[in-house]
Amino acid sequence: MDQLQLREEEVFKTLKKLNGLRFVVIGGYAVNSYALPRFSLDCDIVIENKKNLGNFEQSLLELGYKRTEATKASVPGGFARYEKRLQDSFKVSFDILIAEVFDRQTKVSIPANWIFKNSGIMMLKGKTITEELKVRIINIDALFVMKMISCRETDIRDLFMLALSVKYKTWIKNEISSQYDFDNRFEKVRAKITSKEFRDGLQGVYGLIDSKVFEKSVEAILSLKN
Repeated sequence: MDQLQLREEEVFKTLKKLNGLRFVVIGGYAVNSYALPRFSLDCDIVIENKKNLGNFEQSLLELGYKRTEATKASVPGGFARYEKRLQDSFKVSFDILIAEVFDRQTKVSIPANWIFKNSGIMMLKGKTITEELKVRIINIDALFVMKMISCRETDIRDLFMLALSVKYKTWIKNEISSQYDFDNRFEKVRAKITSKEFRDGLQGVYGLIDSKVFEKSVEAILSLKN
């Protein structure tokens, strides 16, 4: 069994252990519920407040995780990382975001109650394993909003893979606009997805993508401007 599969099996085992607690999966593992699965190094979850952290910590410690000293600068709500060494050469980690998700680049803070409101019980799928697991996951439109506000390179790839499945584009645009300059985010995404290098990089992560599907995804994102 390779490292990617070992790490993903550990993430699913840990989520099963946590499944009686109240949290929402965001990040790369949430993307896997709506698009072609990609591998994610960390599992990101959101909880409502600090008083709930103790229950998560207890479960993670029982599974062999250790709380690290890692912190994210200027995170008002709070952040905790728990790591478990699977072999000498690599680890698996859970990032717990407390009360909010704060984007350091834009300084946008998205409260946990908004994330919980825009979430539901979904089927989580792995990339290297066949196992599926029902957990609370942020819904696709809200995930799209968070990814577009952040707009890192990995976020833009995820936006592209989610674009054909989003449901309420007007809602997405309004939610982004309420938090940040929509035109700024849109232009950053547009410049990236229409560049010559983007498609090659995308296929390096997801494999061969049909030309018609690629063009439809571009059109779907560009239509957000309308």
